[in-house]
Amino acid sequence: MLNFIQIVVSVTLVVVILAQVRGQGSGLFGAAESSFRTRRGLEKTLFQFTIFLVFTFIVISIISARV
Repeated sequence: MLNFIQIVVSVTLVVVILAQVRGQGSGLFGAAESSFRTRRGLEKTLFQFTIFLVFTFIVISIISARV
């Protein structure tokens, strides 16, 4: 069961990260001027959701390794 949850979280994480990259519109590494701007609205929500998913993925991975 943990493996299934881990797969779902990882696929969701990949989709959210790709949505962020596509939203910037300047490729994978971005432009220099875009690195110092503030996040607002949907971009901020996606960023916070990404952090939550990474944390969840790490916790599930640690639990799965101990079981």
